[in-house]
Amino acid sequence: MDKMMDSPWVLRIIALFLACLLFFSVRTELSSTDKTAMSEQMEVIQDVPVEVYYDDDNLIVTGIPKTVNVTIKGPKQIALNTKLVKDFSIFVDLNDLLIGEHNVKLQYENISDKLQVTLDPATVNVNIEEKVTQEFRVDPEMNNRLIDEGYYLKGMSANPATVFVTGAKSAIESISYVKATVTGEQGLKQSFSQEAAVKVLDRDLNKLDVTIEPEKVKVRVDIAEYSKELPVSIKETGKAPEGITINQLTLVTHTLKLFGKKSIIDVLNEVPVEIDLSKITESKTYEFDVKLPDGATKVSEQKIKIKADVTKVEKADKVEKVEKETPTNAETKPEEINPDSVTEEDIDS
Repeated sequence: MDKMMDSPWVLRIIALFLACLLFFSVRTELSSTDKTAMSEQMEVIQDVPVEVYYDDDNLIVTGIPKTVNVTIKGPKQIALNTKLVKDFSIFVDLNDLLIGEHNVKLQYENISDKLQVTLDPATVNVNIEEKVTQEFRVDPEMNNRLIDEGYYLKGMSANPATVFVTGAKSAIESISYVKATVTGEQGLKQSFSQEAAVKVLDRDLNKLDVTIEPEKVKVRVDIAEYSKELPVSIKETGKAPEGITINQLTLVTHTLKLFGKKSIIDVLNEVPVEIDLSKITESKTYEFDVKLPDGATKVSEQKIKIKADVTKVEKADKVEKVEKETPTNAETKPEEINPDSVTEEDIDS
């Protein structure tokens, strides 16, 4: 055996066998690689951005999707590399088209010719319109139910008061509302300011695809305590002092503003003020406290003025009046004499 292995011919035969084995092994591997490289592969690349070329200074284009799905089919290695790198672009060129509606085909570039390309969608309906910019007044708004029951929305204002809206001519012509909505917590009692986004809506309250400058405005919300102006009525109490005749009581202030919950204040018709007649002793202007009706929180004036017209009856006048009413001695009638009772002595005398 050792002698056989020492033979040069044996060694040459073994070397030749190993060489043939290696050759066929490498060839099989290369053939397998070539088949893999040449086999077809289909890949779907989703949400590829669409570029649009047109005169964006003077025109507005609608109908172009923001993204499309791209399906590629071809050699596996090329397809996989294209999906991984994504160095291609999808575009539509509208520079040669006039204002109006058009059906255009989406195009692509920088994709290998060995790949079959399918775009979804492949064609789109576009509308080319004139670009218009117009100034609109901003109407601030807020849900009134956020305000506490004893308060009300006094007013709202936006700063700036107007914005510039840019869009297609048809969109600008369909604008019905330009609003800035503010929010807040339930039970608002104080005025406040808030930054709010501007919304542009059509008559059906659909949001329009336009550009707004500025996009936000500062809204001032003025909230005030609810009040109602009511007439004052006099409610007399007590009794005038002895010797005092009150001819007339006249209100100096005829109305008062009453504050409180709307549900309570709205059912009141007047503000009664109690006037203690025992405190009126002469003709002058008096002040009396205003008592708040139940449910009211405050009143515009704590006291109300009453002008009194009084007549005083002096003691001397009383005495003179009594004397006039009492008869004098001269006015006393003589005692009547009965003739039947007269005697002779009475006659002699």
